[in-house]
Amino acid sequence: MTKLTETKAKPQEDRGVYAHPFFQNLIKRSHRYLSLGYPVHFTGPTGIGKTTLALHIAKSRKRPVVLISGNKSLSNAELIGAFKGYNRKKVNDNYVRTVRKIEENVTEGWVSGRLYEAVKNGYTVVYDEFTRSKPEVNNLFLSVLEEKILPLYGTKRKDSHIKVHPDFSIIFTSNPSEYVGVYETQDALLDRMISLPLKSLDQEAEATIVTERTKIDQDKAKAIVGFVHRVKDLCKNRDSSLSLRASIMIADVAERYQLPIDGEDKEFQELCLDITYFTLDLCTDDHEEELHKKIIEACKKV
Repeated sequence: MTKLTETKAKPQEDRGVYAHPFFQNLIKRSHRYLSLGYPVHFTGPTGIGKTTLALHIAKSRKRPVVLISGNKSLSNAELIGAFKGYNRKKVNDNYVRTVRKIEENVTEGWVSGRLYEAVKNGYTVVYDEFTRSKPEVNNLFLSVLEEKILPLYGTKRKDSHIKVHPDFSIIFTSNPSEYVGVYETQDALLDRMISLPLKSLDQEAEATIVTERTKIDQDKAKAIVGFVHRVKDLCKNRDSSLSLRASIMIADVAERYQLPIDGEDKEFQELCLDITYFTLDLCTDDHEEELHKKIIEACKKV
């Protein structure tokens, strides 16, 4: 079982990316909902920054933060806890020289799960990509969110449940249902959360994120983001899986090795090809040479 990790509740300083009006509005709304006990759900394509935003908001709530990563192997035992191993206590009493008394007590050892600790102590949970977990495991959250109790079924504990701490809150993140490895979410669970889609980042906001992540100049970040958006249009009627991460990777490599952000520079062209070609090849019908040429043409506009 993954050990519970607490982060310091000290809020981060306002970073440039979250000072952008798009994020400021989203953060304000999220805090409103969480303060009233409603869970928030950030959904959107991969690479858009859902998890980072969720953690930023969670840490600003001034409560310890628990991160749970959704996966098909996640079990109730990891979330609730389980009896594992044994604790043995032995007392050897020889206070009276002619009398020896030995007492031995063996009990099962209880190991608390991450959700159990968070619910009991009022932590903030970030449940990242919760749709990658099996629906039957996520059923636990129905009672947590609606009845404000955590059922302890299957644990052999005397108590049938524990009450949810009033300071407990949770932020979910997920990718769209068409992504590989994603389970269809129960309507009952979705009905209990406030879902905020993250799809409408404009290029200025993306450039701000790229600058924050890589420390590259803002104008250079805008040029790189513009290039990525141009090549994404090559997919025409299909959705490209090129995400904000592509812009971040190009900026990171260019900044680290001092490559000029110049579409006529050969090394910069090679970098743009390396980051984007394979992904674009999956969503276009262009032949290799034709796609290669189109990417270079888009790069030369930088």
